[in-house]
Amino acid sequence: QFVNSGGGLKQSGESLRLSCAVSGVGFDGVPIGWFRQVPGGVREQVSCTTIGGATYTAVSMKDRFTSSRDRTRSTVYLDINNLKPEDTGEYTCAACLNLCDEKDLCFASGAQAFWGQGTQVTVSS
Repeated sequence: QFVNSGGGLKQSGESLRLSCAVSGVGFDGVPIGWFRQVPGGVREQVSCTTIGGATYTAVSMKDRFTSSRDRTRSTVYLDINNLKPEDTGEYTCAACLNLCDEKDLCFASGAQAFWGQGTQVTVSS
């Protein structure tokens, strides 16, 4: 089970930490990716973390988005700094079918069971 939390209403310039708590699967053996879907847009990749804890972020988001992995809590985090209104959208985590790498980031599982339910982030100007 992948459970997302941490979203909410924020103002431009603020920071936010999103969480993806994983249970029921071997957390240490699963690369995990973060995805975002903005209103009216398609889902896009944000970042991913390898089983070893390395992280890779989409080029357009590297300056403000950082993901991390906490083995002790079986949780992956996405930190967003200097929030902008265009960051508004639903953020979701998912298990990756690949190892997670800088070139391809995360090929997410097609099974709903390996996706979080999503958490909504709304940024006001």
